[in-house]
Amino acid sequence: MCLAIPAKIESIDETRTAQVSVLGVTRVVALDLVPHAAVGSYVLVHAGYAIEVVDETIAQETLDLIAEFPELAQGV
Repeated sequence: MCLAIPAKIESIDETRTAQVSVLGVTRVVALDLVPHAAVGSYVLVHAGYAIEVVDETIAQETLDLIAEFPELAQGV
C-alpha cells in the first residue's frame, strides 16, 4: 500500500526543492509536480515528491489521526 503524508513547506531553494516538516521531522522533497506550492503551503508527500497542495485543515486532520497511532508515525 502506498501512502502520501501531509507536510508543511518550511523553505524552498532555487532548484524548487523544499524542506518540509511532518510531525516534527524534516525532509527534503521535490516540488516538480506542484509548481504553485509556496512556503507555508501543505503538500501531500509520496516517495520524495510533493504530489498535491492540500488545505491546511485537511492536512492537520490527517496529521492528528496519524499521531493517534504512533506506529504509523515511525519513520515518517
